[in-house]
Amino acid sequence: MSVSAVVACVGAAVWLLGGRQGGARRARLLLAGGGVVATGPPPWEEALGRLRRLGGRLRAEWWSLAAGLVLALLGASVIPVVAGAAGVPLLRRLRRAREDRTAREGRVDAVIGLCGALAGEVRAGRQPGEALLRAARDCGGLGDAQAAVVAAARFGGDVPGALTVAARSPGAEGLSGLAACWRVAVDQGAGLAAGLDRLDGALRAERDQRADLRAQLSGARATAVLLAALPVLGLLLGSAMGAHPLHVLLHTGAGLGCLVVGAVFEAVGMWWVTRIVREAEAA
Repeated sequence: MSVSAVVACVGAAVWLLGGRQGGARRARLLLAGGGVVATGPPPWEEALGRLRRLGGRLRAEWWSLAAGLVLALLGASVIPVVAGAAGVPLLRRLRRAREDRTAREGRVDAVIGLCGALAGEVRAGRQPGEALLRAARDCGGLGDAQAAVVAAARFGGDVPGALTVAARSPGAEGLSGLAACWRVAVDQGAGLAAGLDRLDGALRAERDQRADLRAQLSGARATAVLLAALPVLGLLLGSAMGAHPLHVLLHTGAGLGCLVVGAVFEAVGMWWVTRIVREAEAA
């Protein structure tokens, strides 16, 4: 309490002195030059902005190491630092998997939008090549594969082949159906718009089915996260009761044994739940 009071008093004194010096400096400038002084944001706002920018640059996995450092200072042990460092690659892998899933979902939406826009352009009376150029210009999200398809359509290249190559990207598998519709329409003179409508409906139904399955599995994920966070809650309760759980876990033989066994069970449980959810999504 005394240390906190001293820190608070020092901070208040620095803030007051800084405010007075800033006010005196502005007064001297006004009296000397008679001009307008441009005042910037307060120092605490600048410091908060720097912290926010620093937090934005840091990846999520580095917070594991930061948490390990904090626990190491509280528990006077290097074990939390080692555990936090070991969690960095795991969290990086999870972050990249989440980013890949987001990119895949974005490609799925882009393919559906491309099919709908292309069907509308064909119905408007445009030729397939011109219609594809306009639809691709209005609908983005396919990345480099879209550039190859647009180039093939613009310069008279192999559009179905470019679509087939682009369909190899995760989430863009629907482009293989678009390539089949294109071949049938160009080689046999069939209606391209009708095939695109059926393809668009099938892709939308598949996307809705995946979204519904993901919503049903969200409860299982939330339960797994809650169960994984229970040991942290136990540590907080033990600290509030004065039992010093960090000291017991990090500085006694029985505590270290319980920590290792608990960590193993925690990891196996999370792996098991994740595997069950992935198998359900794959099915």
